[in-house]
Amino acid sequence: MNRHLVVRVGAYSIRADRRTLTVCGVLLLAALGLGLLGLCLGGSWTPPGDVLAALAGYGDDVVVVQEWRLPRVLAALVFGAALGLAGALFQSLTRNPLGSPDIVGLDAGAYTGALFAITVLGGGPAYLATGSIVGGLLTAAAVYALSLGSGLGGLRLIVVGIAVNAMLTAVNSWIVLRAEMEVALAATGWSAGSLNGLDWHEVVLPFAAIAAFTLLLAALAPAMRQAALGDEQALASGVRLDRLRLLMVLAGVGCTATVTAVAGPIVFIALAAPQIGRLLTRAPGVALAPAALSGAVLLLAADLAAQLLLAPVALPVGVVTTVIGGCYLAALLARRRSRQAA
Repeated sequence: MNRHLVVRVGAYSIRADRRTLTVCGVLLLAALGLGLLGLCLGGSWTPPGDVLAALAGYGDDVVVVQEWRLPRVLAALVFGAALGLAGALFQSLTRNPLGSPDIVGLDAGAYTGALFAITVLGGGPAYLATGSIVGGLLTAAAVYALSLGSGLGGLRLIVVGIAVNAMLTAVNSWIVLRAEMEVALAATGWSAGSLNGLDWHEVVLPFAAIAAFTLLLAALAPAMRQAALGDEQALASGVRLDRLRLLMVLAGVGCTATVTAVAGPIVFIALAAPQIGRLLTRAPGVALAPAALSGAVLLLAADLAAQLLLAPVALPVGVVTTVIGGCYLAALLARRRSRQAA
């Protein structure tokens, strides 16, 4: 049986693995199911039928569902997908499962930029977004410069990234300690990574930015597939590797920084989602679509758990993702040890 499906769009053709398409379909259904559950949860349980009626504009729960719960659910899905994409990009660039933004310090760098915007520039939405992106880009440049001996791959970049992450974490703590009490309290709560209280005003612009980065990645997808086969084959097919890698870094940092600017640093989704997508699809490389859908499912499931664990008090979602990340790292180490033993 042919394992691949060819889809033609105009003059272009897209060749997709059937298993990958099946996994993406299942993940999409899981995301929709969790999204419906998220719309039902809140201060009180709303039956699914009433939720669907409210989404259509009918019933007594329109304001609760459309204005209070829907922005949070969509934020979990979109931000999770953005973090999954960012993780897939950096793991593809570094060719290392630990090469994710939160491990190599990009989350901490984006948080540093956001803290600078809060404490020095006043903390408006535009300043937060700009500060996060600039902080993430400067961190990426620093990590790359310090690991020039190994380029974008190899263990050296991961070690340098961990060191930069530790230093930036110390800098962030110092900024918070030096800030005024109200600013410090707000920054400390925000640093845990939280989707609590998000409304449409706060998520519309980030959604548009993430959509733009996703379109950029869609345009880069053919060149990325060639690059995954090796530098020599990519160069022979006309791919400009330096330009491609620069655009991939910009898209990855942009996705990470956009999420950080709104919800704070949400760790480990970018680390785990690409590998979960790869495990499910059994693909040789890190595919973007399974990584994005895995990230969306992971973050939404983590946010639902954060709402339920100590209900009616809602935990920051970053607390739950940290636990997930710790379990993932332990499983990854155990799996590698069993492979070495075999």
